[in-house]
Amino acid sequence: MKKVLAGVIITLTVILVYRSCANDAKKETVLEENSMLIQQQIKNVSKLIVTEGHFAEVYNYRDSKTLFGDFITADKKALVVVNADVSVAYDLSKVAFEVNEENKTLFIKNIPEPEIKINPDFEYYDVSADYLNQFEASDHNKIKRNINNALLQKVSASSLKRNARNRLLSELSKFLVLTNSMGWTLVYNDTPVEDLSVFGQTLVD
Repeated sequence: MKKVLAGVIITLTVILVYRSCANDAKKETVLEENSMLIQQQIKNVSKLIVTEGHFAEVYNYRDSKTLFGDFITADKKALVVVNADVSVAYDLSKVAFEVNEENKTLFIKNIPEPEIKINPDFEYYDVSADYLNQFEASDHNKIKRNINNALLQKVSASSLKRNARNRLLSELSKFLVLTNSMGWTLVYNDTPVEDLSVFGQTLVD
């Protein structure tokens, strides 16, 4: 009778150990698959998203130089029309991620600033300059610098940056959906992400 009882206990022990090992192996497999899925999603969004627009600017340039005290004034002026193609881009390959398999957490460590590129085409009209105050390279550089600053203000006031940010949020939302579906946690700036407003706190227009 004792031998039968011992045999039953041994059998149950083997079954429990086997099931425990099988469950651990299954959990390990699921964790590995989930980690690979997250890594694949990171790879899928590592791309450049670009929003493009077109802007125009009319700029009146004037410069006066006094000579011999205030006896002589030499003037120069120009009307400059600028047509510029502008792009706002987020390079998602620069987003820094960290995957913690043990805690089932995906950390977004850094989101790059938007890259604004301006490609202007300058056309000069009504250019005139006195003999003693001719146009120089410094004048053209000053015109380009001032127009570039004016265009940056226009871009900031337009919907271009907002549209680019919305496209960025659309890509980041994929991580929120993915981690939620797998029972993982998404963290950005040490804050668990429950909705996209966490990103909106730092991604301003």
